[in-house]
Amino acid sequence: MIVLLGASGYVGRAFGSELQRRGWAFTSVSRSDLDYGRFEVLLGFLRETRPAFLINAAGYTGKPNVDACEDARADTLQGNSLFPQTVAHACLEASVPWGHVSSGCIFSGAKISQSGTVRIEKDLTRPDLRELAERHPEQIHGYTEEDTPNFTFRQPPCSFYSGSKGLGEEAIEGIGRHYAWRLRIPFDQQDNSPNYLTKIQRYAKVYENVNSISHRGDFARACLDLWDKRAPFGIYNVTNPGFITTRQVVGQIEKILKPNRKFEFWKDDPEFYRVAAKTPRSNCVLDVSKLLSAGVKIRSVDEAIEASLRDWKKEEAA
Repeated sequence: MIVLLGASGYVGRAFGSELQRRGWAFTSVSRSDLDYGRFEVLLGFLRETRPAFLINAAGYTGKPNVDACEDARADTLQGNSLFPQTVAHACLEASVPWGHVSSGCIFSGAKISQSGTVRIEKDLTRPDLRELAERHPEQIHGYTEEDTPNFTFRQPPCSFYSGSKGLGEEAIEGIGRHYAWRLRIPFDQQDNSPNYLTKIQRYAKVYENVNSISHRGDFARACLDLWDKRAPFGIYNVTNPGFITTRQVVGQIEKILKPNRKFEFWKDDPEFYRVAAKTPRSNCVLDVSKLLSAGVKIRSVDEAIEASLRDWKKEEAA
């Protein structure tokens, strides 16, 4: 039996759906039924139920976006830094292996290979780098699990959200048997406020950048495949292979959904941060070679985006 924490959240629901599809026995634990944020409560529950595996999809993301975390710093630290450590110690004491939904938002930029050299560029909003990403994608390389995060409290500036997720990975490092699954900008075919594709369509203006992103269902499947295959524990970047620019996503939305609007982009970073954002945003490319080497199959980002838009389901009115 598998224990699922955070089952009511955007990513947690994807895990629940995938577990049901596979026919794997699991139980979703809600805070209203069990105060699992307390170590002794969670440990007692694990010793009583003796699950084969635990999934932690709980955390604090802020609504409608990470700007909200700047105004709820205690809750953000509790949900993204302290709570994972509580889970890690409880699972260690109960001898339960587990998986933690981490974030790739602890990185900024990508590795650029040109003229036989490789360098890190943290700001992919530069016109020359955006053009490089579209015309010569083979020269853009992602960060691996061996690279040190560069968008955290230890390497500022960063958002409070990204800083707290970086601390979360540090807090569980070396404690018990666990996976840290790095998610990036979730999306799928269901119109929903946390969905990246929904956000782009609802924004008055679009923020142009280059990113690795994660199809929500693909992410859950890949994470569970790692456990099913008994892949070595550790950190895994779990995004759809490749990367995509915001302008390419908008182009697909216009081509497939044909919305009755012309998308506008922010003129530059200063305008975006002056008008629309409180805190720096993580925009980055991640390398998924480790995930693929473990035998996990996952669609490319272009395939996942196109399929999501072709199968687009509008959000039902309340």
